[in-house]
Amino acid sequence: CIEVSASCVKAAFSLLTSRGRLLWLYRGLCFMSPPDPDGGPCRRTYCGRGRQCVLTASSGRAECVCQEKCRPSFVPVCGSDGRFYENHCEVYRTACLERRRIYVVHSKDCFFKGNACTMSEYNRLKSTLLEVRPGGRAPGEGPPGGRSQQRDMEERRALVDTMFKYLDADGDGRLVSDELEKVGISMKEHLEHRLLECTTQDLLRYDDYNNDRHLSLHEFYTAFQVVQLSLAEDQSISVSTVTVGLSAVLTCAIQGTLRPPIIWKRNGIVLNFLDLEDINDFGDDGSLYITKVTTIHMGNYSCHAYGYEDLHQTHVLQVNGHFEILCSSSCELFKCHRDASPGASAQLQRQPNGSELLIGSVRYEDTGAYTCIAKNEVGVDEDISSLFVEDSAKKTRKTLRKRCCRLSVGNMFYVFSDEGVTVLQPAGCEVRRHMARTERIVATYEEMCPKGEGVSPQHCVWSSAVNIRDKYIYVTQPLLSRLLVVDVQAQKVVQAVKTDPFPVKMLYDKSHDQVWVLTWGDMDRTHPTLQVIPQASVGEVHHAVRTTFQKVNDFFIPPTNLIITHVRFAFVFLQNEPAVHKIDLESFRRVKTISLRNYSCVPVSMAYTHLGGFYFVQCRSRPGAPAQLLIDSVTDAVTGPNRNVTGRPFVSPDGRYVVTPDPESSRLTVQTVSFRGELALNRELDQPGAVSDLAFQPSFAESNQHVAVAASASGTDLLFADLSSGRAEVLRSLKEPLGPRAWPWGGPARVVVSSGLFGPYLLTPSAESVFVLDGKQRTPHCEVSDIKRGNTVVWVGEV
Repeated sequence: CIEVSASCVKAAFSLLTSRGRLLWLYRGLCFMSPPDPDGGPCRRTYCGRGRQCVLTASSGRAECVCQEKCRPSFVPVCGSDGRFYENHCEVYRTACLERRRIYVVHSKDCFFKGNACTMSEYNRLKSTLLEVRPGGRAPGEGPPGGRSQQRDMEERRALVDTMFKYLDADGDGRLVSDELEKVGISMKEHLEHRLLECTTQDLLRYDDYNNDRHLSLHEFYTAFQVVQLSLAEDQSISVSTVTVGLSAVLTCAIQGTLRPPIIWKRNGIVLNFLDLEDINDFGDDGSLYITKVTTIHMGNYSCHAYGYEDLHQTHVLQVNGHFEILCSSSCELFKCHRDASPGASAQLQRQPNGSELLIGSVRYEDTGAYTCIAKNEVGVDEDISSLFVEDSAKKTRKTLRKRCCRLSVGNMFYVFSDEGVTVLQPAGCEVRRHMARTERIVATYEEMCPKGEGVSPQHCVWSSAVNIRDKYIYVTQPLLSRLLVVDVQAQKVVQAVKTDPFPVKMLYDKSHDQVWVLTWGDMDRTHPTLQVIPQASVGEVHHAVRTTFQKVNDFFIPPTNLIITHVRFAFVFLQNEPAVHKIDLESFRRVKTISLRNYSCVPVSMAYTHLGGFYFVQCRSRPGAPAQLLIDSVTDAVTGPNRNVTGRPFVSPDGRYVVTPDPESSRLTVQTVSFRGELALNRELDQPGAVSDLAFQPSFAESNQHVAVAASASGTDLLFADLSSGRAEVLRSLKEPLGPRAWPWGGPARVVVSSGLFGPYLLTPSAESVFVLDGKQRTPHCEVSDIKRGNTVVWVGEV
């Protein structure tokens, strides 16, 4: 048994395995020579158990002497000398002082071998002493009704205090042999009536831990198992700030005699007995160790001694994150975006929104590299954008802008409609490319949208599309049981990938470069499956791999951002099942089933914020069931309903805002995630009717803020809501959206798609046209007609 120095603990802790367990750290830590700051002889001298190294004053040589004192720790053991010791260290220290061999005996009846006063008899004696006190009663007895361990202990302590005063005849705060003998004589009748083999003298034999021939009140408390706990008033709440990627140690400040094991909770869930990869409790100090902190760990952690929940300490964990910065440039405007956890502050040369550098008049001399720098207390990040200006007097500013904009095939909206694919450049409302429905697929030379059987008109039917790293677009054709791969650089369809019948929804797992596809089997969704296309961004022939999940209703993959660049798990909902299935994105296997049965919740959709690690689960509307549930991603435990919020949740890209349109009223609920990982209601906004879809845009007026843009499901309105201030504006008369019969694929009948981190534009379709909106001015930018059912839209950024 080893007592490890503080520096050794820190060094060992830094070498934890990925599961964060230090298997060799043993309970009952007891000895080690104190560190020698000068690195002298003691650093190379091992003294053995119960001894310590000191330097002699005369010669300066190392000398082993008996340990002066042991670290306070109540891990009682029996010695081979028949005495009861407070811990292992006391055994070996006593052996050193008395110059004889004493070892630990592993038997409860090791004391006084052959003596009739065994441990069980001694416990009977103490119970009798508690019972026969005048007017006393054993703790736990009394009137019926609910009792707590805390209340029982308070009664026991009062009873033991009374007994100690009664036994302490001279009032000196010590019980000596004579006092115990006298009370034993006075209580002889009671003790003999119980046929006890022990006497009050055995209190000294068993519980005089320091062998000073008397019992203190502290030793008396220990003998009668009186737990005394305390917490300094100024330590009831402790705030810790940790940087992402580092380790954190939360130490419980509850102290006291015979303190039971420390229990740690997060969101009401006990952590001690969960097999978590990154959170562990080990050692005798009751600390909680988080081996690699991320933003999901921010939040409140509480600790209390087992059985004494009334006395608890709250630890608030704040997380400062390393951040990433990403920059983009046009001919005369440089834009930068940074993602950081709460607490980060950027220092940029900027416009009012904090992320733009404007060059008033582009000249040849402006050619060069422009560096955008962001700083906070954690570190510095930067990104570089280059500007090239042609040196020609014949080139006007207008020509330069036109030339610059034509250099790239990126920064376009791809709109999939009845007539094919329209590539739309929003700044000039210019159709750059139109892929007609009869255009051929490069790999097979078949038509992109072949004519069906009979006399039905030839048109394209799409349901879902995803952007694959601005290199490809995958888009589903449900009636043809396939998806198409569009090469963004060539602006051509290069492959058709066969799937199970009726592929209707796709999500891109950027962490593993794979596309997940939900198929229905038929229009009645009788045989839904889940398929995966691996290596989606690689230019090769692709195939869909069928997973083992059947009867899938829907699925969810948390998004990545500049901070959270890797996602490990997806979530699958099965038809009519009150549960969420956690899926490993690498192996496609089920990791865990999170039951929602206690809340009668059949999941419909999910959302996620990496700040505090909240999953928001929308439940199917039914009497008695909550509208939304919260799941803690650290513990995978359901923490309860999300207030009385109703509807599908949307989370802003920075994770700070959760916006939920209420499908049954004109209410838009805005919740915030604080710097401490606490979810709170921010405000409620009025919306123009039911919301079909919602997107987020960076604010053009405030730094590091977002605007929610909500499209109406049945009307012609669009809502702009500043999430920080609550100011809202409504843009009207955008024409009627698609009806339910025209869009049977389960997604929003009217989407709203933003132009990425840097673009001010939005696109939303009506039944027979699409509208490009200026999000900065919050006005219509243009309408592009003759695009029917253009409800499948993808934005492609810089290529």
